[in-house]
Amino acid sequence: MIDVRPFASLGGANHGWLNAKHHFSFAGYHDAARMNWGRLRVWNDDEIAAGTGFDPHPHRDMEIITYVREGAITHKDNLGNTGRTEAGDVQIMSAGTGVVHSEYNLEPEATRIFQIWIMPDRRGAKPNWGAKSFPKEQRDAGFEVLASGRAQDAESGALPLNVDGAVLAASLKAGQTLRQPLGEGRAAYLVPAKGRVTVNGVAVGTRDGAGIVQEAVMEITAAEDAELVLVEVAAE
Repeated sequence: MIDVRPFASLGGANHGWLNAKHHFSFAGYHDAARMNWGRLRVWNDDEIAAGTGFDPHPHRDMEIITYVREGAITHKDNLGNTGRTEAGDVQIMSAGTGVVHSEYNLEPEATRIFQIWIMPDRRGAKPNWGAKSFPKEQRDAGFEVLASGRAQDAESGALPLNVDGAVLAASLKAGQTLRQPLGEGRAAYLVPAKGRVTVNGVAVGTRDGAGIVQEAVMEITAAEDAELVLVEVAAE
């Protein structure tokens, strides 16, 4: 089953400094049919104006992954972590027992991110933050694991998560096809950051979401050059 959620159908709000689109119920947007996809709880498509950002605020018991599409985001938290994550790179924050953080766009132009929240497998873990550069050539025509808590990814160099799931990215040239397995009892959510693709023959446009379950293999073909972000989690 492939459930396509067109970008135009997403909830959201434009706050001036922040133009946010929500793939799932979030903040003032509520849709009972879009609460989560397996363990995936939030996928926000955020545009943050230059010189603005999210003031310090708390989280707990959530795995929060930020994929930077354009610009850069600067992180600071009460654990002493600071860092700047640029386009194409990733940061993770395991909120665990609690963390207070801020995320600012200190760049001269707008920053565009995907902010992804995954429900952890266990509550009360030790908080953690990390960021890493992932050269895009490593994901040409195939998915690279960016962040993961899956056992099979322990030696991959991916950023660590406290959940049996993973965040992956791939780049496809127009006409290229890749095949990605999806195990029994697993769920995937795919968003093209750029470009248009088909998944097992189903069209998925730029910044659309595609929820995928009960498909043993995802055959993804690019209708045009595409940058893909995929989350794979338990379907429970």
